[in-house]
Amino acid sequence: MRIKFLGLLIASVLVAYYIYAPIPDNVEDQWKLMLFDAFLRTVGHVATIAEKLGFGNYMDVMMKITTMEYTPPVSDEKVIVTDTKFNDVPVRLYIPKGQPDSLKRAMIYFHGGGWCVGAAGMKPYDSLSRWTSEKLNAVVVSVEYRLAPKYHFPTQFEDAYAVVKYFLQSSVLDQYNIDSRRICVSGDSAGGNLAAAVTQQLLHDPDVKIKLKVQVLLYPALQTIDLDLPSYRENANMPVLSKSLMVRFWSQYFTNDTSLKEAMETNQHGPTELSGLYKFVNWSHWLPERFKKGHIYIAPSHGSSKFVQKYPGLLDPRAAPLLADETKLRGLPLTYICTCQHDVLRDDGIMYASRLREAGVPVIHEHVEDAIHGAIMFTTSPLILSAGQRMANNYINWLNENL
Repeated sequence: MRIKFLGLLIASVLVAYYIYAPIPDNVEDQWKLMLFDAFLRTVGHVATIAEKLGFGNYMDVMMKITTMEYTPPVSDEKVIVTDTKFNDVPVRLYIPKGQPDSLKRAMIYFHGGGWCVGAAGMKPYDSLSRWTSEKLNAVVVSVEYRLAPKYHFPTQFEDAYAVVKYFLQSSVLDQYNIDSRRICVSGDSAGGNLAAAVTQQLLHDPDVKIKLKVQVLLYPALQTIDLDLPSYRENANMPVLSKSLMVRFWSQYFTNDTSLKEAMETNQHGPTELSGLYKFVNWSHWLPERFKKGHIYIAPSHGSSKFVQKYPGLLDPRAAPLLADETKLRGLPLTYICTCQHDVLRDDGIMYASRLREAGVPVIHEHVEDAIHGAIMFTTSPLILSAGQRMANNYINWLNENL
């Protein structure tokens, strides 16, 4: 009897240890997050084992979550949903049925997933796009850009840009009865990165005559240089997006060579000769005081120049929009940036808001104190988070007032 009890006790401790995650007290729905994080870690462990045994890339296994969440393009009484292609890039198109004769707003959306996983057809993205289309009477174009590990930068950016340039043609806008003065791009996480990069590129593209009214960046990943920001330190082990997973996403965006990931983990992937770019991501200058508390700025360690030579995209603003100089920021459209307190990417978004304001760009920065990375995607069953519902409502309401 004692042996059985001891075995049960040990098993219970192991289960509790595995399920437990360091979730801050002000975050609601903690048990939901713990169980979901345990699921993610399980998939991650399987992915690691599969990769070490040579069965495939880590991201190939993680992509199974995307497959599990896939939902077909089904129209309903409010929105027509179809899968099609714009400029040979797959997109999921949402056209509202209400007010058929009126000019419509439009949004081009880029999903998150670290440029490696995710899809427009995932249930949370499909749900958000339907809701956006219905509430805003907007045509929504959700982009299925190609993913790593099969494709690396700049493929993801090029797919995103190709869709936007195609869509912004007058003939295309007329086809869908869209008001050319009310178009925006939006994206979350890696999708926020693409949205920011595309918006910068459009500003200086002489072939594009129609301008965006708004860009919306939801907890975006914006820089490759310093992966030891206060937000990375404080949230290294948060659920959904840990520092180690974000580093893996960043490195995989550029290459399958694991040596880049190892250098990024120690913040030693930048060469000495390009240290001038550090001013753009120096958090001691760009972060408000309350986000610096308890932290001392340490400039990234200088490493070998081999990584930048092999992967110049590391310092390309199309991959890291925060590295764009001020001249490339002036004239950007009204910008809405949402950041989450318990997120490794928090400081990327906050620094970008500071830099945009200094460049004269109108910025609305919504900071959510009780949210983790990806919260806005947790608005569908079975994992519905209070913070996610609140963020989604604020996002739609802001767009309704400003787009």
